[in-house]
Amino acid sequence: MGDVLEQPEEAAAAPGAPEPADAPEGTATPKKSADAAPEAPGGPVPESPGTPAPDAARKRRRGRTAVLIAVAAVLGVVAGTCTGYLVQADREPTGLPPLSQPVLAQSRGEAPEPLPAARDRRVRTDGDLRELLLEKPRGAREPGWPVGEDGWMELAEYAGYYEESGSMFGQLAMDEFRRAAVVGWLDDDGYSVEIRLVQFRQEETLAAADSVENGQYWAEDGEDTDSWAVPGTEEGRAYVHRSPDVEPGYEPLYGAEAHAWRGDIAMEVWVHGSKPVPKKMIMDLAERQMERL
Repeated sequence: MGDVLEQPEEAAAAPGAPEPADAPEGTATPKKSADAAPEAPGGPVPESPGTPAPDAARKRRRGRTAVLIAVAAVLGVVAGTCTGYLVQADREPTGLPPLSQPVLAQSRGEAPEPLPAARDRRVRTDGDLRELLLEKPRGAREPGWPVGEDGWMELAEYAGYYEESGSMFGQLAMDEFRRAAVVGWLDDDGYSVEIRLVQFRQEETLAAADSVENGQYWAEDGEDTDSWAVPGTEEGRAYVHRSPDVEPGYEPLYGAEAHAWRGDIAMEVWVHGSKPVPKKMIMDLAERQMERL
């Protein structure tokens, strides 16, 4: 850097310049140095394209130095990592904690006795479902319509109570309908009563609660309807419809209903008559039926 480039020993003479006279023998012709070169008008003689400028040479040297430093740093990190592995390899292995849990001492108390069938709800609901239905009151008459067969209601018959019976049949099958027990009667005041216990397998969904929710939805959809919570139930409700259903050729028909569930059984109570159904009647039927589940 900073060294002056030498000019060729035989420089060409400028055009039109007289040729130098022959020097006397034994006299050396002086060489032209770079310092004796005339400056071009307006500044120094520009550098040739093949000659790098001093600043560019310095930049290239700094760039190479930075690369060498970076490579040295990387080699230092690698060397440090390798040293760490070697140190770790020379150490004794650290023992792991045991995976097994300590053995717990078993209680020496006596095993509890199984519940009797009267108190074991699972035993009762897996037995004859008809025995859990309310008994017909004394003096009650047989209804004037078919109520199941020997206290049982098949899937097709139960689905037939819905307007879209075909769709309801498929839905009940998907909800794992298991069986349904039913009882009905006519009392001395002319009211017809029908109680249904619908049981589901409930291996996939809580179908009993869903069935009750569906029944309550349609009960609340009716106009001029009062409702009350059924005591001792999970969201069970009873409904009294104050406005009767009127169809040509038939007397006005008043109705009341109750929907509740317990475990895998959905309870339905239906009461109809030619006069409004008292709240006390539907509430009493719903409460007494749920007490038997």
